[in-house]
Amino acid sequence: MTTNIPSSMTAIEISEPGKPNVLKPSNRKVPEPKEHEILIKIAAAGVNGPDLVQRRGHYPPPKGATDLLGLEVAGEVVAAGKNVTQWTIGDQVCGLTNGGGYAQYVAADATHFLPVPQKLDLVEAASLPETFFTVWSNIFMGSVDLRPNDLFLVHGGSGGIGATAVQLGKAFGATVYTTDSPDDRCSFAAEFGADKVIDYKNQDFVEIVREAGGADVILDTVGGPYIERNIKAAKHEGAIVQLAFNLGSKIEINLMPIMLKRLVYTGSTLRSRPEVFKAEIAKQLLEKVWPKINDGTIKPMVRQIMSLERAAEAHSLMESATHIGKIMLKVN
Repeated sequence: MTTNIPSSMTAIEISEPGKPNVLKPSNRKVPEPKEHEILIKIAAAGVNGPDLVQRRGHYPPPKGATDLLGLEVAGEVVAAGKNVTQWTIGDQVCGLTNGGGYAQYVAADATHFLPVPQKLDLVEAASLPETFFTVWSNIFMGSVDLRPNDLFLVHGGSGGIGATAVQLGKAFGATVYTTDSPDDRCSFAAEFGADKVIDYKNQDFVEIVREAGGADVILDTVGGPYIERNIKAAKHEGAIVQLAFNLGSKIEINLMPIMLKRLVYTGSTLRSRPEVFKAEIAKQLLEKVWPKINDGTIKPMVRQIMSLERAAEAHSLMESATHIGKIMLKVN
């Protein structure tokens, strides 16, 4: 199944590993969908932490994946492989890719896409997949299963991952504490429902969380000195989920408290997980989370929209750590 599709497209490629200015517009061949894939005419793509790491040369794409950045998109289905049954030409979808979102078209696994939620435009819809797939799979699936009334500590509540985690935690009945700074970022985290926002520059999150009885689940993207402090803040038989190491992954630490408190310490990267696992995440999101987006319980977090050609500027903004919410690239 196809519609009118050009042979070439505009894309943003990495001329060489380095700073944001290595992102350059280029002309690429429009990809052809494999038998299990759909071809999306992209309306918008999200900018995420893994994009920055790949641009620096430290996060290579999986075998067989495109070298182009962009892990989440929304747009219109314009072609489909012969084994695709759940989508038809003209459907508006949003979903996860293994790369290729910084372009006008992308081919991706059909099972990793969901319908655009009601009342959301395509830019808002494109802001959802990467952080929602990541948080859901790490906090509600597998060895960690956040439960109602659990105390959930989220570091960086104003970022994409953080604000997603705050919203999902609250939507499914947890008490959510989050850390951030300065005031505007703290206010943003509170806007999305955090029960308590801790200004990490002026308050000790370990002391505050321990006074509340300790955290059942902690989500961290900071690393460095936070690793030991998270162990102190965790409740006995709690879980710590590590999704990034913005302050470093190499530290010297006494691990005995993990044994004494019977903690689960885990983490993951999503991009390298099996395709069937990502399809299961999409299935669960459609069943359990999309209704909460449709009724307004969970909201998109778009705060900056730039054109595709301004991808380098978008990366610079994200690296400045002054942005709030999601940064989006508007494509077509």
